[in-house]
Amino acid sequence: MQERNPPSPAVHGGGMVSLANMNEQRADFLTHDQRAALEAELAELEGPRRREIIEAIKRAREFGDIAENFEYHAAKNEQGLLERRIHILKDRLHRAVTVENKTDEHIGVGSFVEIADEDGGTMEIEISAVGGVSPDSPLGSALLGAKVGETVHVEAPSGSWKASVLAIRRA
Repeated sequence: MQERNPPSPAVHGGGMVSLANMNEQRADFLTHDQRAALEAELAELEGPRRREIIEAIKRAREFGDIAENFEYHAAKNEQGLLERRIHILKDRLHRAVTVENKTDEHIGVGSFVEIADEDGGTMEIEISAVGGVSPDSPLGSALLGAKVGETVHVEAPSGSWKASVLAIRRA
């Protein structure tokens, strides 16, 4: 099997990773289907879900004094969580770049990949910023661009390991 070296992070003197790059907003690479799933979630939260919470707050106010009204405070807390999720989704969709991995020749965003670790254990993963292995994660970044038969070196917080690419397919 062919072995690939891991991508190197932006390291400056003294082995420190630059914090300037950490504060920059990065693009999320999404397939068309992943973008559609996020847009559908946003529509649900901004529409029916938001109306439900507004109605719950209205009902809770009718119970009287809101200072000691558990239902009111619970509904307001739920509203805060909902509005935060809406904000996150809008920001993510604003920064998203839609990509299309049109080949099974190499691993890209949206690829389903079967890998084997050094002990022979296998698993199938999806390279996805939505519900899979993030392309920015140690495993995801090591796998991007790899082909069947290649072995990649994964630098994870828990230690480094090697993964062999057994199969690649698209959804």
